[in-house]
Amino acid sequence: MIVDYHMHLRNGNEEIAHDTWSVDPFVEAAHAAGVDEIGFTEHIYYFKQTRSLWTVPYMTDLCVYDIEPYVEAVVVARGRGLPVKLGLEVDYAPGREDETREILAPYPWDYLLGSVHYIGELAVDGEPRLVDAVGVEEAWRLYFEELAAAARSDLFDSLSHPDLVKIFGARAASFDYGPVVDAIADSGVAVEVSTAGLRKPVRELYPHPEFLAACRARDVPVTLASDAHSPDVVGRDFDRALELLRAAGYETVTVFERRRGRQEPLG
Repeated sequence: MIVDYHMHLRNGNEEIAHDTWSVDPFVEAAHAAGVDEIGFTEHIYYFKQTRSLWTVPYMTDLCVYDIEPYVEAVVVARGRGLPVKLGLEVDYAPGREDETREILAPYPWDYLLGSVHYIGELAVDGEPRLVDAVGVEEAWRLYFEELAAAARSDLFDSLSHPDLVKIFGARAASFDYGPVVDAIADSGVAVEVSTAGLRKPVRELYPHPEFLAACRARDVPVTLASDAHSPDVVGRDFDRALELLRAAGYETVTVFERRRGRQEPLG
């Protein structure tokens, strides 16, 4: 089984297109890439229903779309027999766990991805850059503390691009993944193996092989992802993702349905 569980529903110009017919090109691309099932995971901060969760202007300015058409687009596509799942990429908002849970409860999610893009007002992968403001060592410490808290929140089914802090290529001199992996393993959440990092300045997969090996040692389940914002990226570089997974000792991938995961042999 091969899944691609992280993508954003767009048209050919990478513009938001939350309608069911925009799903079809992604499905066709998945079939061509040998991907059996895909999942759409729009950014939570695009939806006006979530406006109360955010304080960062980048996020509040984008809260203009209604969540209902997005949900309907994927649900209708699934009803048409397409191999798609309904997900959402949810930024972790510390202290707002109950509110996040309440906002998302009415919808029939198959899974929720947990992401850490901001530490306070500082961006992990954008401007103003966390790494510039606090330095590399502190950025890594803060990021992985927040990721561990996200894992423990019981909000998420999988953690997306779990070592995103390395995106610009700056690395802590030495780093112990043990505490964050312990938090992930104890929570039962999966981690995402993503090819998106190959298209970023760091030029490598998420997560680092040492991180993934530590996850395997604790029996942390995994998902696969491209983080596609257009159909042509679906399943891209999955040969390298599979190589990384197998090198770490993984033989299965997680398949989600209505917030429940099961293990399927890795294709």
